[in-house]
Amino acid sequence: MSMPTEASPEELLLAARKGDSEALGRLLQLYWNYLKLLASTRIDGRLQARFSASDVVQEAFLDAHRGFAQFRGETERELRAWLRQILVNRLWQLVQQHARAEKRNVHCEVSLNAVGAAIGRSTARLESILEASITSPSSGASRREHTVILADSVAKLPEDYREVLVLRHLEGLPFEQVAQRMGRSSGAVRMLWMRALEQLRQLLNAEGVS
Repeated sequence: MSMPTEASPEELLLAARKGDSEALGRLLQLYWNYLKLLASTRIDGRLQARFSASDVVQEAFLDAHRGFAQFRGETERELRAWLRQILVNRLWQLVQQHARAEKRNVHCEVSLNAVGAAIGRSTARLESILEASITSPSSGASRREHTVILADSVAKLPEDYREVLVLRHLEGLPFEQVAQRMGRSSGAVRMLWMRALEQLRQLLNAEGVS
């Protein structure tokens, strides 16, 4: 019997544990935008010619499908942490592949621990977007639970809105550096940032995150 359209992550997780491959696919798809947003902060200009954030997430999902039997968690939060670690491993592998293709010393490239730490910082910084966007901040636990909804809402924004939020919040750049990266004046970037936050706030309100 197929899962209901509005099945919760916990229900999908339970069905996936029982061998329902459709439920597993639906479960992983819930975190596509979340993982893509995290991956986008770790792919710099020299790597973009070889692969995109979507490519990395697709590979991570394939790894998750193959290794799902090894997942021992019981909650959505544990699942997110497991998926983040898979993303870290996949990013590190792609960086190593790029280094070999460029005939650089692989040992000089970023370490697995460094990639993991960077993704951890990006994960924590997602909360800064929530804090800037919602009018009545929830408890810390609630903010963490809302990060997936946040990522889905960011994905709905125009490209320049997404870019300014990623550069300002996830990469933690000052407005002057954001302006340089986007080829705009600092004043224009500040206005763009405020408009992006306002539209994001409206999307989050529509999702019940306010």
